[in-house]
Amino acid sequence: MDTVAARLQMVDQQIRTWEVLDPRVLDALVRVPREAFVPPEYRELAFADTSLPIAGGQTMLAPKLQGRILQSLDLGASDRVLEVGTGTGYLAAAMSLLAHETTSLEIVPELAAAATRNFRSFPEARVKLENRDAFGAGSLGEYDAIAVTGSLPVYDKRFERALAVGGRLFVVVGVAPVMEAMIIRRVDATEWVSEALFETVIPALIGATVAPRFVF
Repeated sequence: MDTVAARLQMVDQQIRTWEVLDPRVLDALVRVPREAFVPPEYRELAFADTSLPIAGGQTMLAPKLQGRILQSLDLGASDRVLEVGTGTGYLAAAMSLLAHETTSLEIVPELAAAATRNFRSFPEARVKLENRDAFGAGSLGEYDAIAVTGSLPVYDKRFERALAVGGRLFVVVGVAPVMEAMIIRRVDATEWVSEALFETVIPALIGATVAPRFVF
């Protein structure tokens, strides 16, 4: 497989057509070797327009969705970025090309170990990886941008509180069959505004609050 040509085709035929037009984002997605971040047994599907199963019962998001995440966060060269849910490390690697400092949290030890290996295959990735639970007692810190890569059946304010003033949070909220991708912006010390972006369905973040069931 000509992986460079396949990467370019992925960007042109999948990501651009999903309204991802920011040239910095497209360049990052061309530069990161997606094939190096896909589990070996699915490598032939590295550039397919689909999500892929990974360790721990988790999922590597489809390329076009990862492109939309990057574009919606509007990352700048001085930004401090947090990713919640490292997975294979692909999105974090792309973020690190766009931002000043990238931290990624992964709760599944097997995935954290695999992502660490994947980062070594792409030395340009500058990611601080932490194998820990985002819902744990420790502080998340303060960031200019946060991407939560698993859905939240019930919205959790802990992530928006970790934004610096002017910061942006990408999050998917709800339960299947309808979930809403949203961008949350921190206006000042006490105010946030939200914008609905598009509908999608992705697996829930491990440890997220489960939506209550209605009994009739």
